[in-house]
Amino acid sequence: MTKTPLLQVSGLRVAFGTKEVVHGVDFDIQPGEKFALVGESGSGKTVTALALLRLAGEAKITGKALLGERDLLQMPERELRGVRGSDVAMIFQEPMTALNPLMPVGRQVAEVLMLKQALTCAQSAQAAIELLAATGIPEPGRRAAGFPHQLSGGQRQRAMIAMALASRPRLLLADEPTTALDVTLRGQILDLLSDLQRQIGMAVLLITHDLLLVRRFAHRVAVMEQGRLVEQGAVDRIFDAPEHAYTQRLIASTPRRDVIEDPPAQGAPPVVQAQGLRVVYPVPVPGLRGWFARGEFVAVQGASFRIAPGRTLGVVGESGSGKSTLAQALLGLLPSHGELELAGQRWQAPVQHNGAHNQQLRRQVQVVFQDPFSSLSPRMTVEEIVGEGLKVHEGGLSEAGRRARVLAMLAEVGLAQAQFPGLLARYPHEFSGGQRQRLAVARALIVQPRLLVLDEPTSALDVTIQQQVLALLQRLQKERGLAYLLITHDVAVVRAMAHDVIVMKDGEVLEAGNWRQVLDSPRKPYTQRLVQAARAG
Repeated sequence: MTKTPLLQVSGLRVAFGTKEVVHGVDFDIQPGEKFALVGESGSGKTVTALALLRLAGEAKITGKALLGERDLLQMPERELRGVRGSDVAMIFQEPMTALNPLMPVGRQVAEVLMLKQALTCAQSAQAAIELLAATGIPEPGRRAAGFPHQLSGGQRQRAMIAMALASRPRLLLADEPTTALDVTLRGQILDLLSDLQRQIGMAVLLITHDLLLVRRFAHRVAVMEQGRLVEQGAVDRIFDAPEHAYTQRLIASTPRRDVIEDPPAQGAPPVVQAQGLRVVYPVPVPGLRGWFARGEFVAVQGASFRIAPGRTLGVVGESGSGKSTLAQALLGLLPSHGELELAGQRWQAPVQHNGAHNQQLRRQVQVVFQDPFSSLSPRMTVEEIVGEGLKVHEGGLSEAGRRARVLAMLAEVGLAQAQFPGLLARYPHEFSGGQRQRLAVARALIVQPRLLVLDEPTSALDVTIQQQVLALLQRLQKERGLAYLLITHDVAVVRAMAHDVIVMKDGEVLEAGNWRQVLDSPRKPYTQRLVQAARAG
């Protein structure tokens, strides 16, 4: 006997003005089922989920979305407000923007309980602590009083889950719930969702571009391309025998290794050399002693490494391990102790001071950030963004000379004027995520540095775009002999790019060596857990 679907979507269409972005989507979700909606950015998967609860702004939505016998798309707004958060709840991609920064997280969870379950203030406060504890947040009573910025990424995501589950919904919409998390935290969040799903018998609609995550978590999967469902079925069937060309391309889009494996020439001076590198932050001392002394927090303790020309050092570790602090010391943005040489020179104290020596050294090391949309000024044109470094480091260059250098650099990263009319006068919002990351690479390379710090350069990108950006970085390294410091939690990216790897935990280098040695035969239990979590998705 066939079960009645919990949610039955048929002929769903979503349009903004005259542009239709979702074209007649059909799928159903059974009670207690884990269903994944997969596709790249712009495929329409998030808009589809938002449309189910009529949260897609001024969009025109047609079709049917039956929750039991009630059509969510025809329901009066007053009745739909009762469904949102009660029968159907949602976890958003970035908890830091979804949570209220001015309200303690416990109060935000309690607010849902008061609204949806009519609990008193005292009852909701206690229930909120119990919900936070159920999601695995340590010291839930203390964390409930904390603000979102005082919690780690994993704890913020758990707080979002606690809010979503406060009314024990029948259906949970999870929009990229693990994208910004480390691999071990991803596994923990997935396990948590699976446990809670079994406990309260809810169904989950998982929206993601992470195929490993889908294979580990979901029962069934639907693949979306440009607003259309191109394929759906059981997870094993889709992964083992994909029928549609787009699905086949997604599954094949794993990072590929294409680097020069030959060891550096004997005696070649390293681009970067660090010995016993130490970075500390001053912290207040509680009590009366704080009037007379300051404490210190050691963010990086005794790190030693070297990077030769044309080589990549991968830095792997969870949030709070010291990876970003290490990069900031290397970039001359934080003072450090111990030996640190860049192109045979040292930063002059104070490192934040842009004297002639430090400014010249800054030209040797540039950085590409995780999210190109937030790292590129929305008020500057492409010409201004890419050419800014030339104004600082080659001030005598004429405007025509600078423009020629900008155009040549853009063409080198795959952004040619013939392909993008009016390229120099465009703004970042006019480009896709992968194209914006190419702009960021061009901006970094135009001053001809010897070292690039790559801070999670592909974690915000879809799998096919990730592959393209990695291929670009590999090509540029071979052509220019660039050294890379690659900071990432994605072990697959490390396998594709790194020559050597260091694993960091609590500010210390736990394990170091050749990439094969560290990733294929890890000695430390912590490294073994990281590698295993990456394999599991």
